[in-house]
Formats: sequence, structure tokens, C-alpha cells
Amino acid sequence: MLEGLYSAASGMEAQQQQFDAISGDMANLDTPGYQSTIVGFHDLLYSNGGYGSNVATGAGTAAAVVGRDQTQGAINQTGDPLDVAVKGQGFIEVRRFDGSIGLTRNGRLELNAKRQLTTQQGMLVQPPITIPAGVPTDQVSIAADGTVSTAGKKLGKISLADVPAANGLVADGYGVFSATAASGAIRPAKNAALEQGALEGSNVNLGDEMAKMMTAQQQYAMGSQAIEYQNQMLSIANQIKP
Repeated sequence: MLEGLYSAASGMEAQQQQFDAISGDMANLDTPGYQSTIVGFHDLLYSNGGYGSNVATGAGTAAAVVGRDQTQGAINQTGDPLDVAVKGQGFIEVRRFDGSIGLTRNGRLELNAKRQLTTQQGMLVQPPITIPAGVPTDQVSIAADGTVSTAGKKLGKISLADVPAANGLVADGYGVFSATAASGAIRPAKNAALEQGALEGSNVNLGDEMAKMMTAQQQYAMGSQAIEYQNQMLSIANQIKP
């Protein structure tokens, strides 16, 4: 009888993970380049029902983030010359503060104190690009291939990269991802381009997220009710005298 409690509890925990993913998506509804989370569910181990039964008893279900929705978000014009929207399958390469390389689709770029192009969090785009002192940002040109120039002089080129399996990337916060063994090594992007003066919007669909949330709430409530029924059955069983 305890198996029923375990199964119901694991189901509730799986739905809680779904809630967490939905909450994260909705919180990033307005984050440039954000890609919504895909949560997958799978059965836990089955065991023989015992007592001569051939019926297998399951241990419930579990949830895990299996990737990100790669659908292109809407391209929104901002007019800011340092904003760049990533179009196609690719990411902007950035260098984290610990020296490691990350990938992001959030193209809201800024200048640090050294006039180097960075993300909003201060991570340098790769390779580092410096805008000369005295050059206003409205005179900075960023081409589709990432080439940054001013007055016809090339200053550098923003690296556009991708990986063989984007669903294997691990999110590290601030819209930055790390390559893993599952994603494959970082490589130059073949089907990506930048659009200056624009940002890619989040691809989170509010209607879809609300529908997923209502479904998760219903399933969570069913799990809670199942635990209540199991508790009542155990209580009855304990009252039966041998």
C-alpha cells in the first residue's frame, strides 16, 4: 500500500518541477532572446507486484528539463545601434568572468569603462571589441556577419556560434548557456546573422504557459487527493485487528 503513496508523491514532485519551469518562462516573458523551457516526463522503475502476481508496480514519474524551444522569437526594432538581434540558428559568443566561454541570444550590448562591447552583465563579446574614444555609438556599424566598424574602419567581428545539439546546452543564468558533452563542442554558426538596431524577443507564449500551468495544477491536485485516499486506507488497515 505504501507504493501508492510513493507514486503519488513522485507525481506531485514532477509537477512541481513543471511549475518551476513555467514560472521561469513567465518571468522571462520580456527578456530578449529568451527560449522557453521544455520539460519531459518519464516513468520510474517498475517492480513485480509480489504475492504471485504478474502485474508490475510502478514507482511513479519524474520530470527533467530536456531542452529549450529553438523557435525564433519576434524581431523588435529598438533603434539602439548597440542592440543586435540573432536571426537563425546561432548564439553570440561571450566570455564569462571566470574566463570560460558562454553562448547567448540576448543581443542587448553595452560599452564598459574601457569602451569594450559587453552584455548587460558585463561579459565581453568574443573576440573583445573596443570602440575608440570619441566615437559616438550612432556611428558604430554592425554587419550581418558580426563585423563591427566605424567610418569604414573595421574594429573587430562578433563571433556567431552554435553547437551540434542545442538541446544539450546548460543554462547558467542571465540568458547564457554552456556547451556540454551532450550538446557537442562550440563551432562557427552557418545559419545565423545579426540585425543591428533590433532585439529578438522572448519566444515564450503566454497562452501556452497558462494552459500548461492549469494542467499541472490539476495533476498536482490529483496526486494530493491520491495521497489522502492512501492515508485513509492505511488508517482503516491499522484499525483491523488480526
